[in-house]
This record gives sequence, structure tokens and C-alpha cells, in this order.
Amino acid sequence: MSSRSVKRRPGVRKRRPMAFVLSFLAVIIIAFSAAGVAAYATVSSWFQDLPDYESPEAFNTSLPTYVYAADRTTVLARFQLEYREPVNLDQISESLIQATIATEDARFYEHGGVDYYGVMRALANNLAGGRIEGASTITQQFVRNTILASEMDDITLKRKAREMFIATEIEKRHSKDDILNMYLNTINYGAGAHGIEAASRRYFSKSANELTLAEAALLAGIPQSPTYNDPTLYPENALNRRAIVLAAMLREHYISQEQYDAAMAEPLALNPQVTREDGIIAYPYFTSYVRELLYNNYDLSEADILRGGLRVYTTLDITAQQAAENACRQKLDSMGNGRMEVAMAAVDPKTGYVKAIVGGSDYDASQVNIATGQGGAGRPCGSVFKTFTMVTAIRQGINPNTTHVDCSSPATVDGYTLENYDNTSYGDRTIAGAFAISSNTGFVRLISSIGVKQTAQTAHDLGVTTDLQEDIAGSTLTLGVQNITPLELASAVATIADGGVRHDLCAITTIEDKDGNVIFDWGDPENHATRVLSNEEAYAAQRVMMGVVQGGTGGDAAMWNGQQVAGKTGTSEDYKDISFVGITPHIAAGIWVGDPTNETSVNAGSCGDVFSWYASALMDAEGIPVEDFPQFGDPPYSVYDDASHQIMSEETYQKKKAEEERKKKEEEAKRKAEAEAAAKRKAEEEAAAAQRRAEEEAARRAAEEAAKSAAAASR
Repeated sequence: MSSRSVKRRPGVRKRRPMAFVLSFLAVIIIAFSAAGVAAYATVSSWFQDLPDYESPEAFNTSLPTYVYAADRTTVLARFQLEYREPVNLDQISESLIQATIATEDARFYEHGGVDYYGVMRALANNLAGGRIEGASTITQQFVRNTILASEMDDITLKRKAREMFIATEIEKRHSKDDILNMYLNTINYGAGAHGIEAASRRYFSKSANELTLAEAALLAGIPQSPTYNDPTLYPENALNRRAIVLAAMLREHYISQEQYDAAMAEPLALNPQVTREDGIIAYPYFTSYVRELLYNNYDLSEADILRGGLRVYTTLDITAQQAAENACRQKLDSMGNGRMEVAMAAVDPKTGYVKAIVGGSDYDASQVNIATGQGGAGRPCGSVFKTFTMVTAIRQGINPNTTHVDCSSPATVDGYTLENYDNTSYGDRTIAGAFAISSNTGFVRLISSIGVKQTAQTAHDLGVTTDLQEDIAGSTLTLGVQNITPLELASAVATIADGGVRHDLCAITTIEDKDGNVIFDWGDPENHATRVLSNEEAYAAQRVMMGVVQGGTGGDAAMWNGQQVAGKTGTSEDYKDISFVGITPHIAAGIWVGDPTNETSVNAGSCGDVFSWYASALMDAEGIPVEDFPQFGDPPYSVYDDASHQIMSEETYQKKKAEEERKKKEEEAKRKAEAEAAAKRKAEEEAAAAQRRAEEEAARRAAEEAAKSAAAASR
């Protein structure tokens, strides 16, 4: 097609601003014959502060920032100021190109950026009182929408003059096809779509090279008024505008009468593709977390993120994410309560990489991410927090397998009275035993002895970032009364899983600029690792946590393949929240189940099953072998005793136990002696009673015999 070839104009001379001033003045003088020297000076001043129109940056097409999963292929998000997808001219329908030229600038391949013939024609028509018409060329429109975008709304001769001058300069530096291509990639097509590819996908869910004549004419008519020609909002306006475009194409001989008639007869057959305004494409809970990090944790401006064309590579493991989503969905289905939500965060213990995030069942419904706390706060983790109390005891040299705590119920500690579940009294238990059954009274007594502040510090050392406000919570801190997110909990127990080495959480590994230059690199995860527990301390904690799954409250977290699982369950008051943290040598996760409105109690005893489903699916899918936690000896425990006997060393416990046994035997002996004495007394009483009865019987018989003898004698 001839119109698509650049008809270069030979002998075009370099123009200078003053030469253009004279040309522009000529037009003005024709319109206003009274113009003079003052007009010349005024027009000249308009060209003193022109923006850069030579650098490619001047034609900023608002390049989107793309966010990728760990596979560096799966697109998670496209963050951009405007929805656009730049394409080459050969990727655009011929009909669309023809429709655009016929409608917007029929002499596009003939002028040098400004169509003076068109300007004079429009000026004469407007002065004569005809229908108001403009004369902006495609090049001028491109300049107005990019280089002079900040002046777009200025309806002044100054803006028009500047626009016309820059348009002529653009024409000298770029081919006609390049200008047309840039124009079609930047023009506003309404509904948030900028550029023809975005518009084609927005309205017809197809690429720009697949547009039919009727579709092309419809789109080509939108830029004249992007809002009122939007076919999704004003279909009649769009059809009327399409008719104008088709008439222009017929007039310019791009189409035949038959083609015109056929296109005019076609209905408005839209197939809209709804695009999210937030730019999120996949896995919105993880991706929204990354978006928040980009805005708050890196030296990036909003312009960098929305217009800079960055490439952001994340740690999201697609397999892990899908396994997490499936496990959470399975839990929801098993409960059958529409109010319930399940949230989960998974972390790689050996790197700190965030592998998966499930913040709820429907991100669009509320955009609250329960797993990370975005859009709201964390939730009470309940007895999961006892993990940090247990680890604190180990750090202080207290052996959890021999040191005992008083788990009787109820208990009053620091002025606060509490009970175990169902007010069950468990007596004295080892810390490990109390942990397995999740005794509230035992752990409140324990934290009171080893220190609330020390326990809060342990939580922070392991990876909890929430301000725990231990001064307010007091000994109830161990009951998980404060809000902590599943992601924080996953990070903290990942430290225990990796032998006491905390890896800083990482969700973004690399950021590249539009030219592929690396502007951020997380680097080796070992550079972000800190040892906070010894191998021995971590292994001691792992063994205590394994007891929860092997014979405690978290039995539903056990895995069918024999993989060792360590964990801790938690519930808040009235079962409004249930939580679980679980670890294997390769997997760490924090899970929460509850009603976000806090109106309904959870009808499930534990959510350890979510971990089991998740870990089993992930191990199968990624071929992770069954592996035990690396074994180490005991840390150097000290003999611990406390005057209050809230916690007891093994020696103190054995003495107490022996004393209790002695008292028990004495009481049993006393009871036996008392019983024997009572039995003897009873026997004696029974013998005396029997003697009395015998004597009474003998007396009765004697009396009878005497009576008989007396009777016989009288006869």
C-alpha cells in the first residue's frame, strides 16, 4: 500500500526557530492583518524554553514495570501509569493504519509536520462561521501527547506555535512510519488503554494485527474524545464515530462502497478484556506484597515503578504457591463455613526466600492480606507463641526434657487468673510435656520465671518484627494475645528449622532497569544470615516441637511419607483464631484459620492438616527427599531451680516427687491403720452385740422353760 511507504520530500532544509516564527506569523497575519512588530516579538519569546525533543526520552511511552516469579518467566504484574503495550507498525492491522490516516491526517505523507494547507482551510472555515474544525496533524498530536503533555490543556496560540515547531523538527529526525508507529503506541483510546495494542486487547481481546475493518474503524474514532467515544460506556457515540471514520476511509479511497456498507452493517460486537487497575496479573497476595516492598523498601520513585520499564525478579515458587493455595482451599472446603478464611506464608529455611503467600480466598473482595498484614493487622497466634518461651528457656540453659512446670489449673500469675483448656489440671509436667499439651498455666508460670522481656527478645531474634509491647502483655505474652502475621511466624520457625541461623526475609532477588542494568541484587542469601541459636539449641527446640506432632495437639500435621515434622498449634480466646507453625529441614510455614470479622468461632480443632497437605504436595512435586533434622547433642544445660517452684530442676522435681510419695505412703498407712482400727472396733461391737443377743436368747428360753414347768406343776 503506497500510503504506508515514507514519501520522503527531497531537499528539505534545516529550519531554525526564527524561520518558523516567520512562517507562523504569515499565517497569523493572514488571519489578523493588524499584526506587526509587537506580534513578532511575542511569538519569538514563545520558543525560548522549549522542552527536549531530540532525546528518545522525550517520547516517553510510560514503559511498564514487569514483576516475575522465581522462574524469571511467569509474569506476576505489570505496573504502569497507563495501560499500554508498544508494538511495531507491522504488528498493526492495515485497516487501523488506514482508518487513522483517513480520519486524523489525510495528507500525513505529504506535509512536513504541519499541514499549512489544512491550517488555512480550517482557519477560513472557522472565520466564515462554518463548523469548527482543527488542523492538527498526526505529528502534532503525537507532540501534544508526549513532549508537550504538560501543556495539553492550554488553548492558546503559544502552545499551538510550540507544538507546530516541534512537529516540524520531529519530521526531520524521524521517518513517517516511525512517527506513525510512535503515535499509535501513545494515543489515548479510552478506558485506560494507551496505544493501539492495549486498546485492541481492552475492547476486543485480540491483538492489533487481528482487527477487522469495522473494529479498526471503531478504535480509530475513539481518540477524538476518549471518554465519550468509549464503546463500553457510550455505544451509540462509538457507532456514530465509527460511521464518520468509515466515510473518511471511503472518501480517501481506502475502502470500496461494498466494504463500507458491510462494515456499517456490523453490530457493535465487543469482547472486553478487563484489566486490573493495580496491574496485578497473577497470585495477588504475593504480588501485592512485592508491590508494597517496591514502594517502601527501595530507592525507587513512583515514576520509576510506573513508567521506568523495570524488571523485578521475585522468589515466588509457582509449585509452592499452587500447593499452598490447594491446601488452603481444601481446608476451607472441609469446614463448610462461608465466613472462614485460611491464610498461609511459606519460607525456605535455608535462604529466607518467601516461597508462597495465601492471604485469603478472594483478594478482590477486600484486598486485605492476612498473611502479611497488608490492608489490616495480623491476628492473634495463640499458643504458637509458646514456641518462643520454650526456646528462651533453652537459651537460658534450662533442659525442656527434665525441667518441670506446674500445670495445675487455674493459676494466678502477675495478678492474672487463667485456666487450661476445660480447666484441666495436668500437675507437674516437663516443659516439653507442657508444650505438647499446650498448657496455658504451665507456660504462664514459665515465662514469669524466665522473663517476659527475654522471651520477646527471642521472638525478635528468630524473625518476629512486630512490636510485642511486652510491658503491656506481661506474662500473657506467651499465650499469643498480640497480633503477629503468618509470614513473621514462618520466618521465625524457619530459623529453628535451619539450625538456628536466621535468614532475612527476601521476596525480591533482582531489579533491572529498562536497559537491563542491575540496579538491585540481593546476592548470596548467606550474606543475609545471622546465627541466633547454636545447632544444639535449635535441635533441642526441634525435638520439643516434634512432640506436638507425634503425641500432642498437632497430630494432624503428621505426614504419610514419614517425614519428620515439628510444629506448634495455637488458638485464641473462644476459638476465634487457630494457628499452626510447621517445619521440616526444607520447609517452614505459618498458617492461620478464622473469621476475619471475628464473629464466628472456628469449627476445627487444629490447622496442622494444612501444613501436612502443603508439605506433602510440595515434596512430591519438587522431588524433595524425606530427611530427618540433623542431630546434635544437648546444649550445656545448667541445674535450674526457682524459689517459687514455678519451674523446677530435675533434682528439685525428684525431691518434690519423693516427698509427695512419702506423704502419700504415710497417708495410705494412716488410712490403713484407721481402717483396721475401725474394722476391729466393728468386730468387737459385733461380738458384743452377738453376746447380748445370745444372753437375751438364753434368758428368753429359760423363762419359757420356767413357765412350762410352772404350768406342769399346777396340773
